[in-house]
Amino acid sequence: MSSASDARFWDRVSPKYAMGTIGDQAGYERTLNRTRALLGSGDSVLELGCGTGTTALQLAAHVQNYLATDISTGMIAIAMDKHAADPAPALVFRTATAEALTSDAGPFHAVLGFNYLHLVRDLPGTLHRIHALLAADGLFISKTPCVGDMNPLIRIALPAMRAVGKAPYAGVFRAAELSQHISAAGFDILATESHATKGNDHRPYIVARRK
Repeated sequence: MSSASDARFWDRVSPKYAMGTIGDQAGYERTLNRTRALLGSGDSVLELGCGTGTTALQLAAHVQNYLATDISTGMIAIAMDKHAADPAPALVFRTATAEALTSDAGPFHAVLGFNYLHLVRDLPGTLHRIHALLAADGLFISKTPCVGDMNPLIRIALPAMRAVGKAPYAGVFRAAELSQHISAAGFDILATESHATKGNDHRPYIVARRK
């Protein structure tokens, strides 16, 4: 299994993913509003793991430049179709990962990673790459499932699901471990919040500043 196989998985499920609904709409709106409040009108923003562009299309109008990326060409194709129907001049979609972006892509005032960090194969390496893409005092804003805090049955089922192509790679870590990784990559954590309105979904919303 590799990042290429992850990309193929997301390409394959992208049409079904695009038709899905948000399970906790109120929690999602809370995340959007909190993020908007952290972004400035003159900011250059990078979103990693943008999927089919739902969040990018909500946030791009509030900043100067917004680059939304995903490992899956299928996801990006759907996002670009949505963008064509609802143009946002500041927004660009691109198939890419944090590691694939060259230095001329930044620096960014903010990097967003929603439902992203648990899907990367080298969490410390990805966090250090995000640090390098940020401007001085830039913000990294994350909200990702901490599988290590979830029902143990999920952790048991994931390898079997991956083996039959029903799931992509997913890292297993607890919220406390994630915070430690973010700090070790050169960030000061400014806030850790729960935006769930339907119980605890174990996806902490973390705001961190590049040292």
